[in-house]
This record gives sequence, C-alpha cells and structure tokens, in this order.
Amino acid sequence: QVQLVESGGGLVQTGGSLRLSCVASGRTWSSHHMGWFRQAPGKEREFVAAISWSGHRPYYTDSVKGRFHISGDDAKRTVNLQMNSLKPEDTAVYYCAVSPLTIPSMLPADFGSWGQGTQVTVSS
Repeated sequence: QVQLVESGGGLVQTGGSLRLSCVASGRTWSSHHMGWFRQAPGKEREFVAAISWSGHRPYYTDSVKGRFHISGDDAKRTVNLQMNSLKPEDTAVYYCAVSPLTIPSMLPADFGSWGQGTQVTVSS
C-alpha cells in the first residue's frame, strides 16, 4: 500500500498560479507513474498530468498543456504540479495518485492509491 499526502491548494484569481505537492510513502517501489487528477462538483474525476519515475516522462491532458508543469523527485518520492494561467474551469478538488503500470495511462482505474485531495478554487 502507498500513502499519499497532498498540499498546496487554495484560492487564486484568474491568471494566477498555484503549486501542488504530493509525497508518497509506504510501498512506493510498486509505483511506476505518479500523477494528478481533478474532480469538479457534479463531474467525473478527470486526468490532469502524470510522470514516470523511469525517465521522468511527463504527459498532460490537452486542456492544461502549456499552463501546467509536472515534476518529480525520485529521492523524496515527491511530485509537484505547477499550475499557471489558472482559469475558473480549473476549479476542482485535485487528487494525487500512483499507478503500478509501466506504461502511461490517463484512466483513474489504472491508479491504485489516492491521496485525500486538495481544493483549488479559481475566482473570475
């Protein structure tokens, strides 16, 4: 089992920036990708970005490309999500998750451990 703890959410105006962090502990050796999902009220959980521990290859959903940047620290088992040029539609609870798969995936079902979530609110 992998335990995940997120931090860094908050309230920001349109165009502002926030940085989310997630620290993994426990059986981290079993995870090959670490990433972020988000869920807005009344909507399904959706993929945002993820990174592979091997090669640090990031991948993003189209709506955040060019605005969000994901990075990872192997030694600290930490992943960060730098979010710039935030829009009201980015408002959601953001969840950190890890996947045991060795191939990239954007499917929530492929991620086996989840954090408790952190709220991001972007005001217009």
